[in-house]
Amino acid sequence: MAVFRESVPRGLPDKMMELNWTLVLLLVLLGAAGVGMLYSVGGGSWEPWAINHAIRFALGFVGMIVIAMFPPRFWMGLAYPVYVGALILLVLVEIGGGTINGAQRWIDLGPIRLQPAEIMKLALVLALARFYHDLPDEKVTTISGLLPPLMIIGLPAILIVSQPDLGTTLLLAATGVMVIFMAGLSWWFILAVAGVGLAGVIGIGFYGLENILAEYQMDRVHAFLNPDFDPLGINYHPNQAMITLGSGGMTGKGFLEGTQSKLGYLPEMQTDYIFTALGEEFGFVGGIAVLAVNALIMAQGVIIAISCKSPFLRLMTIGIITTYASYVFINIGMVSRLLPVVGVPLPLISYGGTVVLAVMAGFGLILGAHIHRNAEPARGAGLFG
Repeated sequence: MAVFRESVPRGLPDKMMELNWTLVLLLVLLGAAGVGMLYSVGGGSWEPWAINHAIRFALGFVGMIVIAMFPPRFWMGLAYPVYVGALILLVLVEIGGGTINGAQRWIDLGPIRLQPAEIMKLALVLALARFYHDLPDEKVTTISGLLPPLMIIGLPAILIVSQPDLGTTLLLAATGVMVIFMAGLSWWFILAVAGVGLAGVIGIGFYGLENILAEYQMDRVHAFLNPDFDPLGINYHPNQAMITLGSGGMTGKGFLEGTQSKLGYLPEMQTDYIFTALGEEFGFVGGIAVLAVNALIMAQGVIIAISCKSPFLRLMTIGIITTYASYVFINIGMVSRLLPVVGVPLPLISYGGTVVLAVMAGFGLILGAHIHRNAEPARGAGLFG
């Protein structure tokens, strides 16, 4: 049986010393910013959001460090079981999941409300990384090298889009495509798929987008393309988001001094629209600071991926960072009217239990990849190495 050949620190103290503390510090900064903004939008109170966010971030932080200590062969062994488990949870959501605001996305477990789609984002990356780790390079662009990954992506995408959750579906697709691309997919194949995609877009244009999207999704497209469309209805919240962002000016009104965000002009201020509250209180400077921290986090992830000798660790890290970058791009693009409205939170700043824990678990895997970057797992390894 092929095994990992690891030239990495094996003791816990040595592994702690090998942690990427720059990445850890950047994550703590974002988590602290999230607690601060949730305290602010809660009216200067730790209840109901800030204290819960702080607790979840603390739990996620501990979990992140614990996850980083495990050797890569452990996560390789769990890749497929975790994916199957996440898929089963998505099916359970379809059967009897909890519904909020017309979306059926949660499983109620008493005091805990689990969102399986967030778990699937991580499970998908692990499964794809494991598949391509075991696949010989020459088979990447063959049918046997393409159909299984497309099925790995397609099965959860079908279940999630029916919840309905178009944002998460697009995020899953983007992550999956990036992993397939980084696995070594031929440029000729990519160009061919792009051609087919372009033909599909043209076909949709002739057929009519309204025949494909749900009515509320079509309304969001109209609102995005025409800010004057239904200003007191579907465009009210996007327009208010822009007003709130703009009202902060260069340096903002000051912490706890936001007025637009306090007067209830935006829904779900603690989740989807948290960046607008930040922009109002800390202005352009505060918004750029958050973007800069996120850019540094993404850069650290890419650097770690490049340094990994193992295909599994490299693809896993790229996939997780792609998911994270998609969160940031979609959320900030939505609130700044660069994208249609899609329900995607701003990671570690927006309120949300499953999202925070899943994101921190993902960074635990990335930190583990950094510690074990010199590991050289042989392809075709057994389930646990």
